[in-house]
Amino acid sequence: MPSSAVCLRLAGVRYAVGTASSAKGFTEILSGVDLTARRSEVTAIIGPNGAGKTTTLSCSQGLLRPSSGTVQLLGQNPWRAGAGLRARVGVMLQDGGLPQSVRPRTLLAHIAKLHRHPWPLEDLITRLDLSDFLSTTIRRLSGGQKQRVALAAALIGDPELVFLDEPSAGLDPQSRQLVFDLIGHLRSCGIGIVLTTHLLEEAQQLADSVYILKDGAVIRHGTVAELTDSTAEQNGRSAPRRLCFASPRILTRDELDAAPLPVELDSDSNRAGARWTVAAISAPADLSSLTAWWEQIGLFPAEISFEARTLEDVFWEVSVP
Repeated sequence: MPSSAVCLRLAGVRYAVGTASSAKGFTEILSGVDLTARRSEVTAIIGPNGAGKTTTLSCSQGLLRPSSGTVQLLGQNPWRAGAGLRARVGVMLQDGGLPQSVRPRTLLAHIAKLHRHPWPLEDLITRLDLSDFLSTTIRRLSGGQKQRVALAAALIGDPELVFLDEPSAGLDPQSRQLVFDLIGHLRSCGIGIVLTTHLLEEAQQLADSVYILKDGAVIRHGTVAELTDSTAEQNGRSAPRRLCFASPRILTRDELDAAPLPVELDSDSNRAGARWTVAAISAPADLSSLTAWWEQIGLFPAEISFEARTLEDVFWEVSVP
C-alpha cells in the first residue's frame, strides 16, 4: 500500500447529545467535520477547550457513533468494528486509562500477547526510557511516567494508525523529546499518526497537516507551510505579519498610546535598545502608518525585521472572536 494512502477519513461528521423531548433539546458537539489523515504523516487537531477535538477522536475510533456523516478508519466503519480492525489501531487516551495496581512491564507484556506481531517490547522500553520504573506499580508513577507507559501500550501492537490525545502532557523536556523522536520513527515506518495538542509549537514541529477546530467545526486546515504562508490572502488582504523593531531610546507612555497599531514589548523592560513587536502588518498602508508614527515621535529604529508567522499566530487569528 502506498505511503500516501488515506488511513482515516471523516466526511460531514456531526455529533449531538440530548433528545428532542428534553428541555434543552439537542446540543451539537460536532457540526460537519471533514478530515483526512494519511500514512507516514502526522495529522494534528488543535483548537480551544470545548472545540470538539476529543469528540472527533472518539468518533474516529468508533467509541462514539456520529449523528450523521461517515467515518472510514483503515477503510472500515469503526463503529462496533471487530477485533481485526481494533488490532490495527493504537489509542493513547489523555487520561491514560491504565490499571493502577499493575506494573508497567507486566501490563505491556500482557498486551503484547494479545497481538499476532507485537512491537519488540525491549525496543519500546529503550525508545521511551521506561527501564527505571518497570517494576513500580502504575499508581506510584509520576504523571510523565504514566504518559510514557500509556504511549507504549498504544504502540505495543505495532499499529498501522495511532491516535495520541495530548501525548506530551506532563512530560519534562527530555521525555518530550523522546516522544517526538518516537513519533518521527513511526512516521518513517509508514504509520499514520493523529494527535491533539494544546502546545502549538509542538504541532508546528511535528505535524504534516493541521486541522483547527472551533465550536465543533474545522475553520482552517492545511500543511504548516500553507497555514503560515505570509503571502496567502484572507478576505482580500495579505495574512498579518509580525514586524519587530529595536528602539534606540526608551518609549514614553504617550508615544506608545499614539501608535497606530498595537505595539508590544518583546524584551524584559522598556529601555534603550529594547525590541518591540507590531503583530498586525497586513497591507502597505499599515507600514505607512507605522513609519508616520516613527516620524511623529522622532524615532529612527536601530533595527527592523519581519518575523515568520507561526502556527500560534494563525490559531489566534482564526479562533479568537
